[in-house]
Amino acid sequence: MITVTDKASKKIKQNLDKRGKGVGIRIGVKTTGCSGLAYVLEYVDEYEAEVGVTNYAQTDFVVLVDAKSLVYLNGLTMDWVRNGLNEGFEFANPNSK
Repeated sequence: MITVTDKASKKIKQNLDKRGKGVGIRIGVKTTGCSGLAYVLEYVDEYEAEVGVTNYAQTDFVVLVDAKSLVYLNGLTMDWVRNGLNEGFEFANPNSK
């Protein structure tokens, strides 16, 4: 299960509207450096059901996660936060160490 907070949902929808295209986002992980994984977020312009990809449909967009990444992302909560001049997506992952 992937949870997207209301603030993150609004920001994703705003970004999709600003782009003028897109149906949602794809969240994944990739290997970085010698010590771990990093989150990867990309916008999805068109969606067709894919084998091995889970769709966590939201009201206004889709959230896609491939099977390989889902092992690391199951239980993830995605939020939009603003700290001073910095703002961005924040990931609360019960699987991270």
